[in-house]
Amino acid sequence: MLNIDEIRNGIVIDHIKAGQGIRIFNWLGLDRAAYPVAFVVNASSKRMGRKDIIKIDNAIAINFDVLGLIDPNITVNVIENEKITEKIKLQLPERVEDVLICRNPRCITSTEKYISHIFHLENPELRTYRCEYCDDIKSAGDFR
Repeated sequence: MLNIDEIRNGIVIDHIKAGQGIRIFNWLGLDRAAYPVAFVVNASSKRMGRKDIIKIDNAIAINFDVLGLIDPNITVNVIENEKITEKIKLQLPERVEDVLICRNPRCITSTEKYISHIFHLENPELRTYRCEYCDDIKSAGDFR
C-alpha cells in the first residue's frame, strides 16, 4: 500500500482523469518545487476506476479556470493545519482570458499584441470555446 504523509498546509488536486495529471504537474512547474509534492498516477477510484492525484504541501496560487479546462471534474481540497477547510469542485469556465490563443491570422489579436485573448464557452459537451473578436472556435484542450 502506498503511504504519503499528511499535508500540513497546502492543496490536494483530486479526481484528475487518469493520465491528465502530468499536464497539471508540468503546467504548475511542480518539477522545480522547493516544497514537498506527491504525484500519484493511476490510483484506484471507486467512482472513476483510475485517477491521478497531486498533493502539494504549500499554499500556492492556482488558476482554477485552467484546471477546469484540463479536466472539469477535478476537485481541489484546501488543507490548513492538516484539515480540509475548503472543497472546490471545478467546472468548465464560461469565459477565459489569455489561456487559449486565437490562431486566426485575421483576428485582431494576431496584429495587436496588447489585446487579451478572450474566449467564451460555446459548447460544454464538446468543450469548445469561441474567440470574442473573430468567432474562431478552440478546443478546451488547446490551452497554453
